[in-house]
Amino acid sequence: MFSTIEFSNPWLVAVGLNTVLLAIAFLAPKKLLTPAGYLNAWFLGVLIWGTLGWQGYAIVMFYFLVGSGLTYVGMAQKEAEGIAEERSGMRGSGNLWSSALTGTICAVVSLFADTPIRELLLLGYVASFATKLSDTTATEIGKAYGRKTFLITTLQPVARGTEGAISLEGTIAGIVASGALATLGWGIGLIDPIGIALCVVAAFVATSVESLIGATIESKLSWLTHDVVNFLNTLIGAIAAILMASIFLINLQTN
Repeated sequence: MFSTIEFSNPWLVAVGLNTVLLAIAFLAPKKLLTPAGYLNAWFLGVLIWGTLGWQGYAIVMFYFLVGSGLTYVGMAQKEAEGIAEERSGMRGSGNLWSSALTGTICAVVSLFADTPIRELLLLGYVASFATKLSDTTATEIGKAYGRKTFLITTLQPVARGTEGAISLEGTIAGIVASGALATLGWGIGLIDPIGIALCVVAAFVATSVESLIGATIESKLSWLTHDVVNFLNTLIGAIAAILMASIFLINLQTN
């Protein structure tokens, strides 16, 4: 009975699983996170598994593995041009929480919510990570393969890696990435098919807003750091998806 209770408790499973994975990742020759990043990733993993189980954990892992992999695409070229991510792509605690805080809030609050609020929070959870993956993909693919990059505010050509720059290649890749993560969310039962479209649209809107922020005010406000902008990016994505879903539900109820 004791072992049954242990394995049925998601928090105990979360602690054990994340401890093992952290140890493996920390000892691996290729470091994807800083030491502080690994400790914060452990805490994040425990929170997500404890609140949303393996389904929520799968979303985080998909984002982290794909996003980290994309950072290394064309790394030599990016480093030569001075537009590569700092620390050769290793994520720190700031990177981690700026990407995952919105989703974590949705996950924790969903524990105390009933349907349909819980369903909206799950949509916000998936949308937040779809948004961040879209942003990461658009940025990294744009830096590596963007033939022409334009400033989003003026559409004037600018150098790759410029804050607020967009490219056709990066934009398309970002849409595909958000669609892939949202489809995973549907496949494991976190959202419905309509939620896939909502996540993709929300991710596109949020990523566009982030580019506008980067092109206009990010460099002018000292508190508006890269981590703060990333958090706003995921927050806008989650809110946009929840608002669109709420409007859709209201229309269904009134018709």
